[in-house]
Amino acid sequence: MRVRGRAVWTLMMGVLVMMGVGEHLCLGGALPAKGVGPCQRAVLEGSVHAGEGFARPIGEGLQVMLEPLGWGSGWLLRVLPVGGPRPAHDYAELATPPYASVSPLLISTDFSFRAQDAVAWNPRHFRFAANGREFEGMQVLYERFQRSSPPPVGVENELAEVVSRAPEGVLLILDASLVPGTANQAKMAAAVASHFSTTAHTVEEPATGKGSALGRLTWIRFRISLDLPRGFKADRSLTLLSQACR
Repeated sequence: MRVRGRAVWTLMMGVLVMMGVGEHLCLGGALPAKGVGPCQRAVLEGSVHAGEGFARPIGEGLQVMLEPLGWGSGWLLRVLPVGGPRPAHDYAELATPPYASVSPLLISTDFSFRAQDAVAWNPRHFRFAANGREFEGMQVLYERFQRSSPPPVGVENELAEVVSRAPEGVLLILDASLVPGTANQAKMAAAVASHFSTTAHTVEEPATGKGSALGRLTWIRFRISLDLPRGFKADRSLTLLSQACR
C-alpha cells in the first residue's frame, strides 16, 4: 500500500468509508450484490504486540494477516495467498477504497492518527477478493484507474461495481495497550475515532518519560469476522456461523 495522494474519487470514497455509510458501502452508485442460499461468517481472534505479525489461513489458499509496518506505527490488515510470490497489491487493499490514503486497513498512527484515535476507530469495516479470479479482475481495473488523473468515468464505475460486490469483513479491537499522543485530534480522525471510551484499553507511560505527538500502539487483541461467499471452502481452524447471503 503506497502512501500518496489520489484523485477526487478516492478522497470521496475515503470520507464515505470513514463515516461508515451503511455496512454495505455503495461506490459510484453501484448496488451491493444480493446473494441467495446459505453463506457463512468466519470468526477468528488473535493478539499482537508492537513489531509482531499475525497470520491465519482462511481457506481457498488465502490468509488474513496483521502485518507490522516497518516504521513502527502499527499494523496493516492484509488478505494474501498462502505461500508463493507476494503480489504488488493484496486482496483486501484493492477491495477497500480509498487507495493510498486513510484506510480502515491501517491500524496505525499514520495520517496524523494518534494512538488513541487508532483504537477508537472501532469496529473497522473492509472488503476483500474471495479468490484469485476476483482479485485479478480488480487488479486490471485498478491499473486502468491509476493510468490517468482523473480516471475515466467508465473505469470508475466498473471498479466501483466490482468492489461493491466483494465480501465484507469486520475487525473489532477487543482490548489494547497504548501510549497516548499529546497532539490535538486531526479532523480526519475525528470523523471515525468515536469509540475510545467504549473500547477496553490500558494507558501506558512513555518509556523515555516524554510523550510524543502521536503516541504509540503497544498491543492489541482483536476479532476478525469474514463473510464468506457461497461455495467458499473455509479453513477448519475457523469458527463458522451460518447466515443468509446478502
